[in-house]
Amino acid sequence: MEPDIVVVMGVAGTGKSTVAKGISTLMGWTFAEGDAFHPEANVAKMHSGIPLTDEDRWPWLDLIGDWITETVAAGDSAVVTCSALRRAYRDVLRRGRPAVRFLHLHDSQELIAARMGARKDHFMPPSLLPSQFATLEPLEPDEPGVVVSVAGDVPDVIERSMAALHLVPRESEGAYE
Repeated sequence: MEPDIVVVMGVAGTGKSTVAKGISTLMGWTFAEGDAFHPEANVAKMHSGIPLTDEDRWPWLDLIGDWITETVAAGDSAVVTCSALRRAYRDVLRRGRPAVRFLHLHDSQELIAARMGARKDHFMPPSLLPSQFATLEPLEPDEPGVVVSVAGDVPDVIERSMAALHLVPRESEGAYE
């Protein structure tokens, strides 16, 4: 069986990490937190409320892409989080990597802002959400991926995501911890 790589994308506050961990657990796949690939300078900028530029993002996207290449070369399937807001960013992640497909978690700016306001200890402040929505370019018809609403509770979002991706869980317990 060929490796499968799902990039869970979307603006901050959509629950990318939570959904990706749930899919990873259900499928028995490797999980990677895309934010962990950011250099310290990027994290400091975002923490200070300064949006990243493309120049900030290219090296970060290359690191995630390299990780995907290594994961596929090892024969492993995985789920990785990455905002991947623009088509150009997604193209970097897909370049030479046919196993990559996207799960775009999406909903209204109001719903996501409320969720961001309720979370603790995250470097991305709610003040950057409007810039993320302004940058967001929806998946295009020629891009491999699906869009799933984040309305509802976590188990529902994970279930809808699995169904949209046509994934059958390896195990049915422990995905939402």
